[in-house]
Amino acid sequence: MAKNLKARDIMTAGVQCVGEHQSLLDASRMMRDLNVGALPICGDDQRLQGLITDRDIVVRCCAEGKDPATMKAGDLGGNLHWIDADGSAMEAVDSMEMHQIKRLPVIDVKNGHKLIGMITEANLAKNLSDEQIAEFAVRVYAAN
Repeated sequence: MAKNLKARDIMTAGVQCVGEHQSLLDASRMMRDLNVGALPICGDDQRLQGLITDRDIVVRCCAEGKDPATMKAGDLGGNLHWIDADGSAMEAVDSMEMHQIKRLPVIDVKNGHKLIGMITEANLAKNLSDEQIAEFAVRVYAAN
């Protein structure tokens, strides 16, 4: 990976949020329509509040016997990790490895702290060497 690449250079732009007060049913439909496995959760102020995955909906809602039509996306926000759009791409990789996450929201801190994109494994695959991809996979997928 080129050392001067920033997070904004490797991210996927145009990310859509599910509102923290929207139901998990709404979130699952958004995921289907957008063909994604995760959505950022945004508050009423349009700031990032968390991230929800399709697995979260299945394991933490459906498998627990809860109703996805009444459970709110904000209830499953979990730990929040993100990177500043002007942070280095390698910082993004390091953060994803350290926190063992496969998706990292990108925030434009200078312009109102807005969510502007997402870095995913696919973005890394396009920008990392084969050796770096292998190292990432070991660190993120390795059993603890």
